Amino acid sequence: MSNKKSIPRRMSAVPSSDTSKVKKNAKGGVLVTEEEIASAFEFFDLDQTGKITLSNLKKRLGVFYKNMPNKEFRFLMNNKSEMTVQDLQDLLTDNEIQNFDPVAEAFKVYDPHSMGYVDSEILRNIFQSLGFGDISDEDLSILVETGDVDKDGRVSLADFRNMLEGPQAVEQVEEEKKEKEEEKKPEETNKEEGTEEAAA
Repeated sequence: MSNKKSIPRRMSAVPSSDTSKVKKNAKGGVLVTEEEIASAFEFFDLDQTGKITLSNLKKRLGVFYKNMPNKEFRFLMNNKSEMTVQDLQDLLTDNEIQNFDPVAEAFKVYDPHSMGYVDSEILRNIFQSLGFGDISDEDLSILVETGDVDKDGRVSLADFRNMLEGPQAVEQVEEEKKEKEEEKKPEETNKEEGTEEAAA
């Protein structure tokens, strides 16, 4: 049985040029480690029964995706009423999901207006909805400061990726950006030279 799955509509694939930073599994899908699966399972297993139910999934994901249709929750549960950690591992380990950046997708939740950085009020609401109680302005400032790797006063996608994947991932992304910019420069220079020659 193939684990190739489409992505729910609300979790739209990002352009393939942006997914080069995503680590791949043996089948070319998104790499999901055992540690990540265990952490995700613990997050969703609200009742600590060793099983994730549809209700658990709705309670947790509902914080991030307010209007997600039931069919998408069922899709994420692989059309099961409950899942064990082994079920989750079987589903995710050998997935064939391509052209998808899970970190960028997660970032969209915190940056719903595509400003390029985490919206502090959204961050506050999410933490409160997850049961962390009232988040004061000081708490919020500490959260942002902790995530703000480049110290520009905001948590960007690169900062967010650093929190989730470590500094090497950010360095790799920045290096790839520089390489792409360098590749574009000769093309632009050639175009300009061609225009000047044509004008002469």
